[in-house]
Amino acid sequence: MSGYRRMMLGRLARLGPRFLPFADVASEKAPLSRLLRLSLFQVSVGMALVLLVGTLNRVMIVELSVPASVVGVMLALPVLFAPFRALIGFKSDNHRSAFGWRRVPYIWKGTLLQFGGFAVMPFALLVLSGYNEAHDLPPWIGQASAGVAFLLVGAGLHMVQTVGLALATDLVDEADQPRVVGLMYVMLLVGMIVSAFVFGLLLDPYNPGRLVQVIQGAAVLTVALNGIALWKQEARDPVRAHAMKTAPTPRFADAWRSLARVAAFRRLLVVIALGTAGFGMADVLLEPFGGQILAMSVAATTRLSMALAFGSLLGFGYASRTLARGASPLAVSGWGALIGVGAFALVIGSASALAAPLLALATVVAGVGAGLFSHGTLTASMRAAPRNQIGLALGAWGAVQTTAAGVAIAVGGVIRDVIVAAPVSVDPATPYLAVFAVEIALLALALAATWRMMARDVAVARGQ
Repeated sequence: MSGYRRMMLGRLARLGPRFLPFADVASEKAPLSRLLRLSLFQVSVGMALVLLVGTLNRVMIVELSVPASVVGVMLALPVLFAPFRALIGFKSDNHRSAFGWRRVPYIWKGTLLQFGGFAVMPFALLVLSGYNEAHDLPPWIGQASAGVAFLLVGAGLHMVQTVGLALATDLVDEADQPRVVGLMYVMLLVGMIVSAFVFGLLLDPYNPGRLVQVIQGAAVLTVALNGIALWKQEARDPVRAHAMKTAPTPRFADAWRSLARVAAFRRLLVVIALGTAGFGMADVLLEPFGGQILAMSVAATTRLSMALAFGSLLGFGYASRTLARGASPLAVSGWGALIGVGAFALVIGSASALAAPLLALATVVAGVGAGLFSHGTLTASMRAAPRNQIGLALGAWGAVQTTAAGVAIAVGGVIRDVIVAAPVSVDPATPYLAVFAVEIALLALALAATWRMMARDVAVARGQ
């Protein structure tokens, strides 16, 4: 059996660099099998994202009739933890442990937070739906409980993802760090695709009991995947443990001020915020839009998350090849924003035509744009930062991206509810279309800011 296992792993390792983006980052020090096992933490994060942003938001809005603004705020609650991603990465860089571990303790803490949130969530949703005796309880009890569950899961996945990516960069040489981060994000998208497909099968037809089982299964699977991912990834190092005991403790504020002095990095953060908000504002509304306007089932709208992740995977793969050939990361990001503008124009067109296939196509195209934009800005962030602050830059990229997405989700839900509550009678699709129009405007601003940065870089290069 062990010989067969080695043979299969060897074949996968040979096939990986041909068919899996960024798989050429593997080396003798960090073979592909080890990197793929570590990437299971991204699979668990992708599963949680699909469950929160995809399945549960549609169920709460359409089946449970929870206002979209309340759902938007719930989905935005994890954003309260997002600004601390840079701090978490910095703390894990300098963590003091008797074993010499830096990353493992934080990843395990994040895993427990995710498990706790998923453990609370089914019962919170039962109260929210007024199931049995719960119909006599005030609505705020279910809403508050669900909010706490969302916050725990969000805080856990932020911690797991930030420190897990830092652990991945520890395993490879400095020159390969952007590619190993790219490989981890490809596996995140793979996890989202598989999770969306499985959730769609399990919830067709939908019933509350089945949803509870799915959430409980996700809780157990999260602990299992993260445990397998962590196993023997970070070696015990008594020498490092002793050295860190005697070393002076660096200050996060000093490190952040040093990075913030880089003007190009500050401008890049603005581009990241605009583009991420443009792509993310519809996250809480895309599936309810498909269910309410285009009469799609729960399973069909859950597969929209799979379509979005599949498109993002295509975008990441194309960006990988383009950047490897020397393309500008800013140019790749700009093309991503431009494709996003066209994608949301198609989404608006699907409402006029009442065409669910057009919405699915638009979702794939939006995913391609988001993949190009994310990988372009990720690479640009790591190149703009000083070499000794790449980890902090990675945390800052994640913090700005997640914060912008969360704020956009909340604002999108509020815009939809404000238009619905307006005294003037409007078409049911109008509140959704207004949000999609705002997204187009944000992506146009991101595109303009990207072009301005590219023009500045060209002017500086000519001046030299």
